[in-house]
Amino acid sequence: MSDTRSRTSFRFFHRLRVRWAEVDLQKIVFNPHYLMYVDTALADYWRALALPYEQSLHAMGGDLFVRKSTLEFHASAVYDDVLDVGLRCARIGNSSLQLVSGIFRGEQLLVGAELVYVFADPIAKVSLPVPPVLRDLLTQFEQGQSPVRVVLGDWQSLREAVCSLRPTEPQDADAQHCVLYNAMNETIACGRYVPGPQAQVEGLFVSPLLRGAGWASVVRQHLMAATA
Repeated sequence: MSDTRSRTSFRFFHRLRVRWAEVDLQKIVFNPHYLMYVDTALADYWRALALPYEQSLHAMGGDLFVRKSTLEFHASAVYDDVLDVGLRCARIGNSSLQLVSGIFRGEQLLVGAELVYVFADPIAKVSLPVPPVLRDLLTQFEQGQSPVRVVLGDWQSLREAVCSLRPTEPQDADAQHCVLYNAMNETIACGRYVPGPQAQVEGLFVSPLLRGAGWASVVRQHLMAATA
């Protein structure tokens, strides 16, 4: 299993709190729940990549199927513990992805995990090459690069992109706009800066499937920087 012993091994973390229903008669988290924790983190990992999971994989012509799941236990979590689930893509093969995870309580590693997924045709269930767009995105994300492209402009230049997320509003015509595009060139978030005596950033909107990943804050930051 790839190294998961240190928090510094991971760029991405998902935080959760252990629920009463996840604890067994030994008063520790029941072993299978750790895989559920990793799977929950994986959903947020895709949001951090700015990819709506189902739609993106469908557009790529395939889906991901688990080939292998491995857990290595070091210590146990108990009820009400706050856990940070680190996740990273460690290796990309011809048709497979190796994801590794570390489940931490503070700085202490409780469980390490390895999951191997195969990219395959969802109907025929035969493996396919990992699409270049996904390969490049995962590689660049784990190298610290942003998964989104930021475009600033006026209403005339960005109207089509904004309207793919929300209806036109009266304030749009005179505003400075910011749009975020993901690796598949889909609009995932937008916002505007309206000049004047009460100038402010407003109209922030994020694709519903990607909310909670901080994309509205990214839009705000770029608008504030551009208009400072």
